[in-house]
Amino acid sequence: MTFPLKPLAIALSMAALTQPALAGEPNKESDKKWDVNAPLGDFKDISINVSEGTWMNVDVSPDGKTVVFDLLGDIYSMPIAGGTATPLIKGIAWHMQPTFSPDGKHIAFTSDQGGGDNIWIMNNDGSNPRAVTKETFRLLNSPAWSPDGDYLVARKHFTSSRSLGAGEVWMYHKTGGSGVKLTTRANDQKDLGEPAFSPDGKYVYFSHDATPGKTFHYSKDSVKGIYKIKRLDRESGEIKTIVSGMGGAIRPTPSPDGKKLAYIARDDFKSSLYIYDLASGDSTQVYNDLDRDMQETWAIHGVYPTIDWTPDGESIVFWAGGKINKLDVNNRDVSTIAFSVETTKKVQNALRFKQPIEQDEFKVKMLRNAQVSPDGKKVIYEALGKLWVKKLPNGKPKRLTRDKSNFELFPQWSRDGKKIVYTTWDDQKQGSVRVVSSRSGKGRTITTEPGKYVETTFSPNGKTVVYRKVGSGGLLPTKWSLNTGIYQVPTKGGIPKLVTNHGTAPQFGSDNDRLFFMGYGEKQSFNSIRLDGEQERKHYESKLATEFKISPDGDRLAFTERFKVFITPFSLTGNTLSIAPSATNLPVKQISQRAGENISWTKDANAIYWSLGPELYHANVATLFDLSDDKKGTFEKVENGLDISFTKKVDVPHG
Repeated sequence: MTFPLKPLAIALSMAALTQPALAGEPNKESDKKWDVNAPLGDFKDISINVSEGTWMNVDVSPDGKTVVFDLLGDIYSMPIAGGTATPLIKGIAWHMQPTFSPDGKHIAFTSDQGGGDNIWIMNNDGSNPRAVTKETFRLLNSPAWSPDGDYLVARKHFTSSRSLGAGEVWMYHKTGGSGVKLTTRANDQKDLGEPAFSPDGKYVYFSHDATPGKTFHYSKDSVKGIYKIKRLDRESGEIKTIVSGMGGAIRPTPSPDGKKLAYIARDDFKSSLYIYDLASGDSTQVYNDLDRDMQETWAIHGVYPTIDWTPDGESIVFWAGGKINKLDVNNRDVSTIAFSVETTKKVQNALRFKQPIEQDEFKVKMLRNAQVSPDGKKVIYEALGKLWVKKLPNGKPKRLTRDKSNFELFPQWSRDGKKIVYTTWDDQKQGSVRVVSSRSGKGRTITTEPGKYVETTFSPNGKTVVYRKVGSGGLLPTKWSLNTGIYQVPTKGGIPKLVTNHGTAPQFGSDNDRLFFMGYGEKQSFNSIRLDGEQERKHYESKLATEFKISPDGDRLAFTERFKVFITPFSLTGNTLSIAPSATNLPVKQISQRAGENISWTKDANAIYWSLGPELYHANVATLFDLSDDKKGTFEKVENGLDISFTKKVDVPHG
């Protein structure tokens, strides 16, 4: 007996029928619309003649006569006895995970033909392919049919601040619609997928990364178990764990009679095929020579390729060792379903440029930590491991010091523009914090011991230098890596004092005794603390900001998000304010048209600078938040910058 459709599913069906027809609407875009199967560039045809494949998803037709499979992004069919495969759908678009409808007339599959992975349907001969889902962000894969053939479940991918993301099981009517969520992800980093209906339609099985915690780790132990197979009751909404334990459990595949569940688990680090008796709870290993599954890694498209039972429940068809195999579940005999694919694939010619290795000079483009002087007349930056000062706009860059042995890093101007503080690095001697006249000269070391020093700054009165001491990070020597944090030291030299053991990017506003810095947690924050280490406060927090820079007068805060530069008033409220380009609690203005970083202010806070590679950008912001500038759009984002790079002779080896 089949499981009856619930009101939610019926509503989904009606919603699909009432979707507006888009095909007849006029195309407001250019007639030259980008097509996945017709990209720009030069291509060549590569002939392929193979009898083996990698990571192939397989499915058996309801009458047991045909096998469909994917290979190199194309979908093929062939008799279950084997033979020459017939292409059903091919091209530059990537098609995969084919699965027959219960009546055998259609095949659902995953395709990126529309620009991203979505669920598609085609006739069983490959004709009339059409998209069921049309997601542009939360992409879908791993389709599975409901027993009545009206619905499809699929894995929907969600990402957060970490790129890995997590899955949910969603259900769609075969004619389309926005879908209905069946499972909710526990967090944004633990995967869930490989959905499959029970033959009566009552349940949906899926695999789930059930390791402890909310964070994905690469060092998981498959012996203890990583994935579990769970089951959703579509009537009650209850989710139960069905298979778990040592070696994990993935790729749930119910038998045609619904009494057994084929699945994959690890046995002594080898991926093996098991059959689970849903009545007794007994698990039996039936094959132990599968290819390695992906339990420890990230498996957006499934932890192992799809497998399928034959309609009589006597055999399981699966991919392993490059072949399509057929296992007799009674006597455990395994035979190969031999196939051959002869086709051509289009491969784009690599784009290559002539490298001018014969040139005598080259342009230095990678300029780091560019900072403009408080009067706006000079810029200092790091290039080729040294510090360079350039008069704006057209001066010639000159070395700040005559030091030949150390790398010079992280420069900052004093507020009066007379001094520059920076750090050094030597692979044997390690680093120091130094102060030098902005007119050039020899740097004077103000730290008392070697270390790994970054992110320097002066207090407004120039009497104190603040810097950050970091550890080895697993790459540098561990010696002199203890007692990390943000420190203060007199500009004339002395004993450094710890301000705080956390945070980055120390900086001052208008107060000599209060230090601002960036904090990290679930969100980035802009904090402050007294130089004596007391009264730490969190002023702003942001989900995506990567840099904060308070103005010298303490009235405004510049920040970068997605590499764009923004400014907002700096307001003390006693609470933590959220900050973002779309914030409505306080005005926010985007000032950069293109990307930018390395923010610096002039001393009067009337101008702000930022850089991108060899270009320096500048904006006058004196009246940015005045009443005279309260009309939307009066500030034009800065698009063009000043090239502050220079050329250098090529260091040609001899001998």
